[in-house]
Amino acid sequence: MKALVYNGAHNVRVENMPDPRLQEPDDILLRVTATAICGWDLHLYRGKVPGMKEGDILGHEFMGIVEEVGPGVSSLSVGDRVVVPFTIACGECFFCEKELYAACESTNPGRGAILNKKSATPGAGLFGYTHLYGGYPGGQAEFVRVPKANVGPLRLPEGLPDEEVLFLSDILPTGYQAALNAEIGPGSTVAIFGAGPVGLMSAACARMLGAERIYMVDHHEYRLQFAASQYGCIPVNFDRIDDPADLILQQTGGHGADASIDAIGFEAKGSTVETVLTTLKLEASSGAALRQCIAATRRGGVVSVPGVYAGFIHGFLFGDAFDKGLSFRMGQTHAQRYMPELLQLIQEGRLEPAAIITHRLPLEEAVHGYQVFDKKREDCRKVVLTPTRH
Repeated sequence: MKALVYNGAHNVRVENMPDPRLQEPDDILLRVTATAICGWDLHLYRGKVPGMKEGDILGHEFMGIVEEVGPGVSSLSVGDRVVVPFTIACGECFFCEKELYAACESTNPGRGAILNKKSATPGAGLFGYTHLYGGYPGGQAEFVRVPKANVGPLRLPEGLPDEEVLFLSDILPTGYQAALNAEIGPGSTVAIFGAGPVGLMSAACARMLGAERIYMVDHHEYRLQFAASQYGCIPVNFDRIDDPADLILQQTGGHGADASIDAIGFEAKGSTVETVLTTLKLEASSGAALRQCIAATRRGGVVSVPGVYAGFIHGFLFGDAFDKGLSFRMGQTHAQRYMPELLQLIQEGRLEPAAIITHRLPLEEAVHGYQVFDKKREDCRKVVLTPTRH
């Protein structure tokens, strides 16, 4: 099969790889019909995340048709059309029983062995996302093996195009969980930092949940204008406004937003000091976006963090967060928990996730897709790849 393969930082290629095979009784083999490039994938592409190996297949947003089922699969049949969550969960462990699927204890073979005991250990296995999370081959390929198929894949009804349901695999549940964590309701004011795909899905969900004012903070004007036109966001360009949080405070009577959502994560553009510290490997994440969230959020408000972080952060301003009585909600998305509900919302027309797509390419042109998405060329918001062998 053809697959998008990691060969080092800024070096990915579409190569011929061995076809996957069933390995466990509850596996399925999926023929991929659509897959997408995620902002997470860009962290890997830039060489920012440890645990990648040459030959790893990327991609964790994908869907397709079931080609084979293992003898232990009871919920799916050959020919079913499904979308697959990016997290791999067993459905039976301590955390899965609490519907905390991203914390599954049994699907990451490296859990607790890669990091020292004083550090947080990785949670559930993830598709196409480093050996810190199990080293599972990803879905930017013609075929993919899907473990724990009785728990993850969601069977889809007829009549919905791939593009409308593809983002159930990650960015739509991620944006939805971020909005729920932010406790958004009718009349809420929310500040979203980062107008990438997750930020845009957060805005869509915030609007659906009744937010009255949504500030979108970014420095790519084309993304800000889309957020304004599609979701009614108030655009704030931090290349033009030095302190977005101060602007938000001024426009909310000095109180701040009810909640802020950090949809940027550890690669936020930080200070000179942070740049030096990350270059020297003395810290793993920039705290720039989090500092803005803390400043922009009212007392007693919520900071919701769907953006990815790792290791230490310079200048976290914990004292400010304490003084304001802020709550922090964060972590990997429990996609399986939200996928059926979000599918229903798509069917009802209350969510239209495909609106953010700008680039549709065959899998063979995935390298170009990565380059365009990484450099924000051609007003790129989201790239969808289609394998041709189906």
